[in-house]
Amino acid sequence: MTTISVIVGSTRQGRFSEKPAQWILQRLQKHDGIDARLLDLRDFPMPFFDQPLTPAMPGRTPYQNEIVQRWTAEIAASDGFVFVTPEYNYGTSAVLKNAIDWVYPEWNRKAAAFVSYGSAMGARSVQQLRETMIEIQIAPVRSSVHIPVATLWAHFKGGDVDKGFAELETQAQRMIDDLLWWTTALKTARESPIRSANRAGSDRHPSEQQRSEEHNFVSAEG
Repeated sequence: MTTISVIVGSTRQGRFSEKPAQWILQRLQKHDGIDARLLDLRDFPMPFFDQPLTPAMPGRTPYQNEIVQRWTAEIAASDGFVFVTPEYNYGTSAVLKNAIDWVYPEWNRKAAAFVSYGSAMGARSVQQLRETMIEIQIAPVRSSVHIPVATLWAHFKGGDVDKGFAELETQAQRMIDDLLWWTTALKTARESPIRSANRAGSDRHPSEQQRSEEHNFVSAEG
């Protein structure tokens, strides 16, 4: 079974994000062999990241915050992700970026897709997230769903949001197909005997392992 988590990237009152999140979740649930889950950041009210050691720091002890631990466990249990993100001031939401920043190894070598809305249909928030994904070693798929402002406006005016989603079915299916392909490929690679040996560092010189760990720490710190 492959687990795909749909992450609701807004916690605002009267938010729109849960509607496209449920829409994508329902489409994922139609696929055999897929355990599609909803991760709502309202259920994970984490503080702003304030720890002395970054999550990429080798050998650090687990963070003690219980909510962070629950969140980290959900990310570890997932094979791929769909980030549903608004666009605020040319970027994603602070609550979503903070949730990403609390975790590092549990994100690594998985795949992610994006559903966005807001100014410019959220395209700039997705572009920002793509760069973040690369740094945390997630493969961002090319296809995404950008929801027109008219559909967002329908939400706030009590209009027909489902009609707007229906016009995006082709884009949504293309994105899901791409995400599942990459998720399957990366899961297979992560679970392969060669990959497992490399992950453990069994065939790497200690100095090479140290350089890799230092790179991860500096990248996350910077």
